[in-house]
Amino acid sequence: MEAKGALGVALLSVISLISQVNCQEAVLHISNGSLVRDYCLVFNHSWTPLEETLDKATTYKLVNLTSTVLCDDSGVRPEVVQGKALVVMRGECGFSQKAIIAQKLGAKALLIASNTTLVTPSANESEYPKVLIPLALMRYRDFLSAERVFGEGMEVKLYAPQYSKIDLNIVVLLLIAIATVALGGLWSRACERERLKSFAAGGGAEEHKTDSSRVLYSPLNIIIFVIVMCGMLVLMYFFYNVLVYIIIAIFCFATASALFSCLDAVLDLIRCGTLSFSVYNKNLSVRSILLAAVCITVAVIWGVYRNEDRWIWILQNLLGIAFCLNFMKTITLSNFKICVILLSLLLLYDVFFVFITPFFTKNGVSIMVQVALGPDASGEKTQGNMVEIPAEPQPPSEKIPVVMRVPRFSAWTQNLCGLQFSILGYGDIIVPGLLVAYCSRFDIWVNSRKNVYFISCVFAYLLGLVLTFAVMLLSGMGQPALLYLVPFTLITSAVVAGCRGEMRQFWTGTTYEVLDSSREPLLPEGRTDRSIGESC
Repeated sequence: MEAKGALGVALLSVISLISQVNCQEAVLHISNGSLVRDYCLVFNHSWTPLEETLDKATTYKLVNLTSTVLCDDSGVRPEVVQGKALVVMRGECGFSQKAIIAQKLGAKALLIASNTTLVTPSANESEYPKVLIPLALMRYRDFLSAERVFGEGMEVKLYAPQYSKIDLNIVVLLLIAIATVALGGLWSRACERERLKSFAAGGGAEEHKTDSSRVLYSPLNIIIFVIVMCGMLVLMYFFYNVLVYIIIAIFCFATASALFSCLDAVLDLIRCGTLSFSVYNKNLSVRSILLAAVCITVAVIWGVYRNEDRWIWILQNLLGIAFCLNFMKTITLSNFKICVILLSLLLLYDVFFVFITPFFTKNGVSIMVQVALGPDASGEKTQGNMVEIPAEPQPPSEKIPVVMRVPRFSAWTQNLCGLQFSILGYGDIIVPGLLVAYCSRFDIWVNSRKNVYFISCVFAYLLGLVLTFAVMLLSGMGQPALLYLVPFTLITSAVVAGCRGEMRQFWTGTTYEVLDSSREPLLPEGRTDRSIGESC
């Protein structure tokens, strides 16, 4: 056991080491003995590398020369800057020229304050060996802020910690996705059980009239649905600036309704009572009114503060979970054939709009990424050799709220320059979730006490999601998650049905002859295919 434990620790250490990445963002640590502040820097780690930890970084006195661009040494006395770090303004000459002059004056580090976009500093290859001191860009507004806080007696350290590709936020996204899919399947199962009980009691017709679920049982409906999705995505690409506000309004309404449905089900589960009263011969529930007020308030708060990245992602994820759960409970697939058609078409849809459309777009960004990330898509940071960071606060860019968003917890250096997020689309939860919900209902139909279909499908979804993130981390590119989730879930479900000898029934969703007396179906003998689907 000890050997296995040591092997596991060693494997994790190797993975962590391999996943360490040098980035172009760094930290300017300023102090005056009592106060401490950290600010964003952009540097070139292959040209002027910095220490990786604060403890190893050298402390310099900072000299304010923002009155000059340091394209020559006129007006600068060497004894003022000897052995210190300089901060000068950007412009009029190249980065290397400023650095070489600073070196001649005896400076030990050079900071270039910029009012324009911070970019990774570069120069002609012949000039790289001439620069021997640390060189980095900072926001001019950050320097003014530091000057107000610290005054003239500033001491600085420059360092660039490595960050790991493997971040805790991936685990959070995994937990959100798995929990949502599993809960959606369990909720769908509970609804199916209640429908079957109602049908057995003779209330099937009345139940069907009041049921809010929608059943997809026609392949033609599935094809039309996918075509409409393609059309909507293309429209969003070309008319993003207008349609984004319509989508936001729809999102607020839909998520408020979904949150109400979820919370109402929870209150029913814990048997929370209701107090009713009548107004104009209409019965109203106090619980429903209070619950509706809370849900509308939550949706309005999100709508008002939707661009506050520091905390609004929590609320967006909460509303997104409610939306996905309600969707999986409301939309039901009648049989495995419909599941195969829907998931296969959406797999092709996902792959086409992620991998193929970049060949047709002007900026080389896929339509899917452009719509998901909005105006920030073309300026998306990569793990390459160049970064661009705005020097001044930018007006918030509207984004379509169709993703789960979790900030990178370990990349705090990059977060100084701009909060970094990992995302997972609602479709990557809902689409496989519809299959999980069908498997969960089928367990009821065949009276599977171990819930083998449901558990197998959820486990396959977990494996597919893990593979998605693994490929994303190894390739450094966003992946169409359905490319991995659809094969994993469909194949696993089909294998389970085949091994249990129930493939025919699983494929058609029809009432079937009992093959094992110990596993009696809950369906009445005379029930038709249509009644199975419509009652869900």
